[in-house]
Amino acid sequence: MFRHFDRPLFFAVLLLCGIGIAMTYSATNTDVVLENYWQRQLVFTILGVIALATTALFDYRHLELLAQPSYFFLIGSLVAVYLFGEVKGGAQRWLDLGRTDVQPTEFGKFLLIVFLAWYLSRFQERIRSLPYLLAAVVLLLLPLALVYVQPDLGMTVTLAFISGTLILINGVRVVHLLLVSVAAGAVPIWLAFQGTLQNYFQDYMVERIAIFLDPASNPDAAFNVQQALISIGNGGWIGMGWGEGTQNQLRFLRVRHTDFIFSVIAEELGYLGAVLIMGLLFFVIWRLVRIADLAQDQFGRLITLGVAALIFFQTFVNVGMNLAIMPVTGMTLPFLSYGGSSLVSMMVAVGLAQSVVMRHRKMDFS
Repeated sequence: MFRHFDRPLFFAVLLLCGIGIAMTYSATNTDVVLENYWQRQLVFTILGVIALATTALFDYRHLELLAQPSYFFLIGSLVAVYLFGEVKGGAQRWLDLGRTDVQPTEFGKFLLIVFLAWYLSRFQERIRSLPYLLAAVVLLLLPLALVYVQPDLGMTVTLAFISGTLILINGVRVVHLLLVSVAAGAVPIWLAFQGTLQNYFQDYMVERIAIFLDPASNPDAAFNVQQALISIGNGGWIGMGWGEGTQNQLRFLRVRHTDFIFSVIAEELGYLGAVLIMGLLFFVIWRLVRIADLAQDQFGRLITLGVAALIFFQTFVNVGMNLAIMPVTGMTLPFLSYGGSSLVSMMVAVGLAQSVVMRHRKMDFS
């Protein structure tokens, strides 16, 4: 099976993780509270590589048996967050497991991908009929609602994007798609006419959109976005050098090791470094699409395309908010931003794609 292991994909992911560790060190070494975060990121990377290899050895086809339990586990974990979750930064998204905190939505993304891949592949022909399409939409609404009330608008949009992408790829009648889209668009319009639309938006959501449209409306809240733009501008073509970025080292740039790691990269490695990072990320996406093309069954194809859609969307949104062309959403940059739950779950997802390509030959089914 390892003859078909996608080594270019693996080494590209490993290189991105290595760059992420180096940039996390640069972003945190001047802060006493955060100075050991690069070591933690190194540990997360090692755990992620082990998880990737273990997942690759696991036959992804067995996940079809676990698809429904995965969905209920996702719902259960989100309900646990709603009832017992730990509040950080005004959001209730974490479960305290003693030695560490876990954000269920990070691994929940992949549980949802597995469940949708099973549902859409199992009912591949019937999904073209409206009842099966509506059933898929209803099954999605519950986890989306539970994520939204945390509140986490960014993750809600991410899950909706992945789900919509998989449904479109699997095949759906245009007329049914239009009906669902019109119905989804009619709900906020109806609520607006009722004068209750604002009741469904958290204050921070409205504030972030207002800041995006008019940064001068709240200079303090827009401060970090402005610092991100200054950081990117400082980098020029070749950057100020690793560990030499002024906005980063002098801590003008906030949350620089997570949401705004791209600005640190652009400031210290320059335009060429940022282009290299983007090239590596899109190389990973291309390899995933290639694996999907090689997959021998629809289930494996949809799993891999779901992972590719996730990496693409998170990259697009994260870089967009660093460039101030997208509202700030708290979206991390895949493989590069600091965070154990995010990194390990992403490595597991790549491991699933490796499991698909390692078994794509028909002889493997004998």
